[in-house]
Amino acid sequence: MALGKDYATQECSIARALEIVGERWTLLVVRDALYGVRRYNDFLGHLGIPRAVLAARLQMLTEEGVLEKRRYQESPPRDEYVLTDRGIELWPVVRSLGRWGREHYDKTVLRAFRHTECGTELGPYGECPACASVVPPADILMIPGPGLDPDPVDPVSRALLKPKRLLEPVVTDQV
Repeated sequence: MALGKDYATQECSIARALEIVGERWTLLVVRDALYGVRRYNDFLGHLGIPRAVLAARLQMLTEEGVLEKRRYQESPPRDEYVLTDRGIELWPVVRSLGRWGREHYDKTVLRAFRHTECGTELGPYGECPACASVVPPADILMIPGPGLDPDPVDPVSRALLKPKRLLEPVVTDQV
């Protein structure tokens, strides 16, 4: 039996969520947005995603209220994509999937996540062991790990070689 194109017959909240974030590039776009990527060309260069696929994913995520399109330049008109509260709520999913992948497939530590308030590394569920609280993404400092390429080609990867808070815009060396 062939796998259907959607989950319309499934009575399951996971199936409904997969309609939005289940395509292979979508969570990577969301991950990059959490890391502070906002501009089309930055997503394009960092992900290595085909243009048509990126445009479709950004449009769908905007239509679903995961991203919000904001004009940052009038002439010529240019927009950026910023996570909405709905999109920010995907952080635990992205974090858990990354931890699962590292634990089961690649032990390389690419990034560590710390609570900005106290500097403690987050626990497996995004909690701060020292403060005994779940840390919201805006209060998380992302620290580059030893497994990252120290001389990456794309400007976003270079920008992510420095510690930065999640959700703060990535500043690249591109004009």
